[in-house]
Amino acid sequence: NDSEEKRELIFKEDGQEYAQVLRMLGNGRLEAYCIDGVKRLCHIRGKMRKKVWVNTGDIVLLGLREYQDEKADVILKYMADEARSLKQYGELPDNIRVNDTDALIDDDVDGDEDLVDFEDVDDI
Repeated sequence: NDSEEKRELIFKEDGQEYAQVLRMLGNGRLEAYCIDGVKRLCHIRGKMRKKVWVNTGDIVLLGLREYQDEKADVILKYMADEARSLKQYGELPDNIRVNDTDALIDDDVDGDEDLVDFEDVDDI
């Protein structure tokens, strides 16, 4: 898979902003809190839809709209290690918590946590 190999870290340019996903709205839309302090309604661009899955807490790069300041387009989703690198470079402020989404997937090795034990049903 191409996403597993290291890719070049992309920094923001003019007309772009870093943001953290607050909530998913469905239909390729989400609400994100931008680093400049503005909450924006964002649209996931067609090239990313169904290829790159965006979740709550992810760090994304937004393309700002000149004609609509309250709306933006998601250009890129940063992986957890890329987001940590951005934080080290000082691109992201300290108050942004980078969710460790890669680590959460590997934590549940046993798979026991969601199972229900019905052994003592006879006693009822």
